[in-house]
Amino acid sequence: MARQSISLTAPNDKWLKAQVDNQEYASKSELVNDLIRQARKQQAEIDWLRAKLDNAEKSGFTLQTKEQILAEAKALLNG
Repeated sequence: MARQSISLTAPNDKWLKAQVDNQEYASKSELVNDLIRQARKQQAEIDWLRAKLDNAEKSGFTLQTKEQILAEAKALLNG
């Protein structure tokens, strides 16, 4: 695993320490890695949604109901 050195603002460091102190995470590194994973997942969801919107704008109308579209989106987001 790559080792990094980062600087944190005082409020961010305090928050990280609180999460570790509350035993939500074993270490700040574990928490930072989890936050990065969450951000990556969120970005993937945003990219997927943008692609769907772009395709929808280019394709015109759909025969799917709003319920079908919502179910498809939820299924893809939940893996």
